Amino acid sequence: MAADDIIEIRGLTSFYGRRKVLHDIRLGIPRNGVTVIMGRSGCGKTTLLRHLIGLKQTSRGQLFVDGQDFGAFGEDALKRYRRRIGVLFQSGALFNSMTLRENISVPLGVHTKLADETIRIMALIKLHLVGLSGFDNYMPSQLSGGMRKRAGLARALAMDPEILFVDEPSSGLDPITAAGLDRLLVELKETLGMTIIVVTHELESAFLIADQLAVLDEGRVLALGSPDEIRASTDPKVVQFLRREADQEETDHSSYLEGLLRAG
Repeated sequence: MAADDIIEIRGLTSFYGRRKVLHDIRLGIPRNGVTVIMGRSGCGKTTLLRHLIGLKQTSRGQLFVDGQDFGAFGEDALKRYRRRIGVLFQSGALFNSMTLRENISVPLGVHTKLADETIRIMALIKLHLVGLSGFDNYMPSQLSGGMRKRAGLARALAMDPEILFVDEPSSGLDPITAAGLDRLLVELKETLGMTIIVVTHELESAFLIADQLAVLDEGRVLALGSPDEIRASTDPKVVQFLRREADQEETDHSSYLEGLLRAG
């Protein structure tokens, strides 16, 4: 484990039933940086994220946090770990029946014994941090997609996490809104010193925010390095992904369909 790694993945293998979806993943997550895990749909990104946030069981000896074996964590250790992390899910995962302030107050009410007024003030601070001052009494249904993402981020930041996990931050957003969210993540890293792990398939976003990039394909790490190192990769699959080129069988299938349409 590198001295500055907060998380180390040592040969992580994962199954859904009999189907192996992760194959001997080896990856270090540097402290106080942005690590982006990217790859095409179905490459194993989401499964890896589920292991990292504790939603999928991890065997002993495969995942370490600050040198401690995550697979050996008991219930108390897992609760302590979850207090150290925040998660922004792809959909934002807000409670539709609650205002934004109430949404952000939920983790503070569950995990702390703070007074209600203190929780209210902290929720307002988090909304201000993500650019949503004045929207505390709005319902999620009253917001645009980008604003819901920011509100979800505010809730993920409610407990001042040491580690922030972000799942597909640009999904469903227009380019300008997505760029704004990317800048916000970089500002959070720089101003709060957080470790941020982002799962995405959006190339422009990934290269903008990443200190380290990991490219996955069919459950394996194809390439790992800085943005410049990934751009310089000669691995055919990495080059194909970066150029957004379709597989030959997909190209053949498209040509077949086009032929049928012309024939019709």
